Amino acid sequence: MLRVASVEGPFLKVLTGQSSSPAPIWLMRQAGRYLPEYREVRSKVGSFLDLCRNPELAAEVTLQPLRRFDFDAAIVFSDILIVPHALGQRVEFVEGEGPKLEPVSDAKAVAGLKPEGAAKALAPVYETVERVTAALPESIPLIGFCGAPWTVATYMAEGSGSKDQAAARAWAYREPETFQALIDLLVEVSADHLLGQVRAGVRALQIFDSWAGSLPEDQFARWCIAPTKNLVARVKAEAPNVPVIGFPRGAGPLAERYAHETGIDAISCDTSLPLAFLKERLQSRMPVQGNLDPLLLLAGGPELDRQVKTILTILGRSPFVFNLGHGIHPETPIDHVARLVTLVKNS
Repeated sequence: MLRVASVEGPFLKVLTGQSSSPAPIWLMRQAGRYLPEYREVRSKVGSFLDLCRNPELAAEVTLQPLRRFDFDAAIVFSDILIVPHALGQRVEFVEGEGPKLEPVSDAKAVAGLKPEGAAKALAPVYETVERVTAALPESIPLIGFCGAPWTVATYMAEGSGSKDQAAARAWAYREPETFQALIDLLVEVSADHLLGQVRAGVRALQIFDSWAGSLPEDQFARWCIAPTKNLVARVKAEAPNVPVIGFPRGAGPLAERYAHETGIDAISCDTSLPLAFLKERLQSRMPVQGNLDPLLLLAGGPELDRQVKTILTILGRSPFVFNLGHGIHPETPIDHVARLVTLVKNS
């Protein structure tokens, strides 16, 4: 059974169900293109995937936002598609277009994946974790992550991102047993990947289900809730004290069922969920993370100040982590991020 350091800053305090004033803050994609120092590092490597697999540089960009801003947690610089890459699927990131994969869409393709090589392929991430944790103060935890099986499967089936995840949805309807085989494989490898990050030093985990919102209720239960429950259970069996945050983006009111059934310790919420719903239906059950509109952070101004105050007034007196409803936009001015952090810290 894995054990983690006991030093708790405000972020880990909240994830154990305690309130913190001011609320802790970190941002999804807080290491990224809005920072000039990130762009400088990115220019030194051949591709985005090369950066993810370079422990020295990945550690550097993980730490960059902590040098600028008073964030309460870091998140390891990596990508959810490093798992299919580790399984032997061809993955590349095309500038201006996003990820491109060789589609996996039938039983033969699933059988051709190579889980036996995944641990070696994912080892650079664990070295990155070790480098970052060695550089962080004990009060600032590092978050590890993976993509949820459903979301990763949508990219694997489509061969790219998509607006409606049609390839995966059609496959799941047409051949549910074959699609289940892919999901089961992703649960196994993703659990091993999360535990590998814990062994290397991360002290909290987040599961990104970015396309949870594309599923109707019965399919949401089968392809989002059930695999996530299995994934969390596998992680908790070996690392019971490491908190797990679930992020079922776009799930709407089904987020309540997700929170109740998956075994997660906290739920991250997208911008579409009303604050009253977060408070009454989710925060009454577990710590909540979210949910400022990333475009409002980009826009800044008095409306940013007003909405930050509103979120903190409604959610900040109970266990709450301030974050965005999705990742920070690359065009976001650095001054706006600094303003946000000041607003939260002075609340």
